[in-house]
Amino acid sequence: MRRRTLLAGAGALASAAAPPPPAAGTARAADPAPSVTRTGTTQLDAQAVYFVSYDGLVNNNSFQKNGLLTYKGYQYAVWYTAARNAVVARRVLGATSWSTVTLSHQLKSSDSHNVISMGVSKVDGRLHLNMDSHSDGYFYVKSVAGLMDNPSGTAWTSAVFGAVQTSLDGLALTSQFTYPQFVATPEGRLQLSYRVAVSGNGRNALAEYDGSSWTALGEWTGSTGTYTSEHGSSTARNMYLHGIDYDVNGRLHAFFTWRENAAAVMCSSGGISNHDTGYVYSTDRGRSWRNDAGTVVGTTGSSDTVAVTDAGLVVDALNPDHSLMNQESQSTDSTGLPHAIISYVPGRFGQCTTDYVADRTAGGRAFHVRKNSAGTWTKTEIPVALNSTQRTKLVLDRYDNAYAVMPYGRIVAASKASAYTDWTLLFDGGDLNAFGEVVIDETRIAQDGVLSFMYQEKSSGTTPSALHVVDFQLPV
Repeated sequence: MRRRTLLAGAGALASAAAPPPPAAGTARAADPAPSVTRTGTTQLDAQAVYFVSYDGLVNNNSFQKNGLLTYKGYQYAVWYTAARNAVVARRVLGATSWSTVTLSHQLKSSDSHNVISMGVSKVDGRLHLNMDSHSDGYFYVKSVAGLMDNPSGTAWTSAVFGAVQTSLDGLALTSQFTYPQFVATPEGRLQLSYRVAVSGNGRNALAEYDGSSWTALGEWTGSTGTYTSEHGSSTARNMYLHGIDYDVNGRLHAFFTWRENAAAVMCSSGGISNHDTGYVYSTDRGRSWRNDAGTVVGTTGSSDTVAVTDAGLVVDALNPDHSLMNQESQSTDSTGLPHAIISYVPGRFGQCTTDYVADRTAGGRAFHVRKNSAGTWTKTEIPVALNSTQRTKLVLDRYDNAYAVMPYGRIVAASKASAYTDWTLLFDGGDLNAFGEVVIDETRIAQDGVLSFMYQEKSSGTTPSALHVVDFQLPV
């Protein structure tokens, strides 16, 4: 393993018990530069299911929110075993071993979209899992109330989970369901983001759990309208989310790309019809959506949904000729400003990708897109080649330094002090033997300053391989 660690000044990192930094806007000494110190690796499964479809693995997919999460001193992970059993495990933070529960569900098909996603309803302390869906039905299970609030006092057995359902306690939602993403509201309710229908003609929707029942809030994006490029037009599409996240002020953020249903919009049928990076936000818990200027552009559950023809959505324009990736990554900083990672083949490598896999692998680059305190958008190229078709994950530490976990577990970072211009490789991932994409614990950094991610070792065909979680201490 090779690792480069950046530290501000002399001495070791402070302990995790160090006081929090001053509130945003207050004077303070220079903040630490970004750094990573690897503290350990644990094995979840020596023989996790392995197959490659849609360039990905079912246990490690970028849109899997959350495959790994931390809550009240415990970390939780989900995956499928070699026997295709759905598993949920937990450990005390920092422990070297995991306790595992096997659920009464088995992966139904060799499709990497069929991930397991977790969420916590703080209002009643339940753990929720949504499993195994790609444009069809889903499987859902939730724990007993209070499990997450008193983990040490609750036996970790299958008895704490209810029966596996094919609805949300009777709420069916849709027969064409994909991309479950749980997000907790500031009040402690739990929301579920998902896609209705199929790629190229799909809509995003929300459901909400209040501690007693689920309610469908409805669809908030549309698939109709005409998009025209220099090559042709399309009248149907899908909005792919980079994420959906509440910030410290209670605002809900979503970056996205559009994917057109018509290949006519591309310079070559060998590319991918994604275009533009868009952004919307909600100030009323996802009931209505605003563009960057604050104008309402859609109302959830109504006929007026966010559409490709709405003004003010695009924050970084790009035509469909550069193999722009969908479902990459986003985060918000300590003041609520939105950040995202996007990736595509820059124009210096050509103005037309003709082979999506070959061209992204050879020329793909990741970019950091953010809104600054002045209210303007900036984009900075990360000077490390992707060498992959796959996605990069973004996290911010307590000082708002940015860390991008690239394919194969490489970690690059940039400091807030430099206005995110000093991107540097901190960890090259060389000894991980990781397949490609990783699953980030988005919730842990705020609790103990540790960057955790789950990765699966490379294999071939359908030969199972080991699944791990690796931890890195960040500045505290």
